Amino acid sequence: MHSQAVEDYLKTIYELQSTTGQVGTTSLAERLNVTPASVTGMIKKLADLKLVVHEPYQGVRLTKAGLKIALEVVRHHRLIETFLAETLGVPWDRVHEDAHKIEHVLSEELEDRMDVVLGHPLTDPHGSPIPRRDGTIDEPAQTHLADLSAGQSAVVAEVSDENPALLRYLGDLGLYPDTAVTVTAVAPLDGLMTVRVGHKQHALSHVVANEVLVAEVRG
Repeated sequence: MHSQAVEDYLKTIYELQSTTGQVGTTSLAERLNVTPASVTGMIKKLADLKLVVHEPYQGVRLTKAGLKIALEVVRHHRLIETFLAETLGVPWDRVHEDAHKIEHVLSEELEDRMDVVLGHPLTDPHGSPIPRRDGTIDEPAQTHLADLSAGQSAVVAEVSDENPALLRYLGDLGLYPDTAVTVTAVAPLDGLMTVRVGHKQHALSHVVANEVLVAEVRG
């Protein structure tokens, strides 16, 4: 058993590692809303526990043992989000915070029961892959919507669960996972993008479009 703080750090390192490839003290401090000094102290503790490897100027990365713990916490988090959304009807912009509170105390038995009731889901409400019980996870190839050009179409694959306001906005536009989207125009300089979702067209800033991951790109 590890403390909630240790699990939070390992999960956050995994998430940053998956998106940026390199995890530094500053990015960890910003994501966890703690001081760089606190991060430095925890990284030393995690390294002593053989859960991470820290290399000067190269950042920190999970060891095999650290990755196993991180994926277990991620599995709990995403299963809980799915249960809250599908079984209890909690809006997708509110499940993240509640899941974060429960993920550290979820028993393995309850985890298994939840998985069975949900029909062994592969992704959570935001399209993020759910790690399997054996600690493996699918990491499908995805592209940022912001990287598409005019005339290309794709299917929304995943959006981050970290920003409730963003999720509410994307929900208002109908940009949920498995939704087809077509880029009809991209403005020069600022990258303002016009996309078609169903029969409606919407303008998206580059910042917003960069938060949406898509797959099955065509055109």
